[in-house]
Amino acid sequence: MKLLIKRLTPTACLPARGSLQASCFDLRADQPGMLQPGQRMLVKTGIAVEVPPGFEVQLRPRSGLALKQGVSIVNTPATVDSDYRGEVGVILINHGQEPFAFSAGDRIAQMGVYPVELCEAQEVEDLSESKRGAGGYGHTGIK
Repeated sequence: MKLLIKRLTPTACLPARGSLQASCFDLRADQPGMLQPGQRMLVKTGIAVEVPPGFEVQLRPRSGLALKQGVSIVNTPATVDSDYRGEVGVILINHGQEPFAFSAGDRIAQMGVYPVELCEAQEVEDLSESKRGAGGYGHTGIK
């Protein structure tokens, strides 16, 4: 399987794995920026991808940025559908206490390819019973 990648700008960095067994590609910013504490920003990558049918690309936070800077992805995991051909962008947020500056070429996210099971939605009058029922948001007994 191949993930086809197109550079949209001459400065865009192609995604690359950090090690032979890394499950995700490192994704890099194609622009510099500054995130103030609490601020979020769409960061352009300068690339577009062609995801094989039956798969999706997920964008995930980098653990080092999250731990050291408090920077994450707002809509994690972000999804790139197989029929999307536009620029891949990453919505970063600064949960830290200090401004976060980044340069073009800095690693800002991880990008993985995952299978998708497409199904149809069907409206019904009733759903089957389950032991849990409608209990949620902390009602499972886990503290």
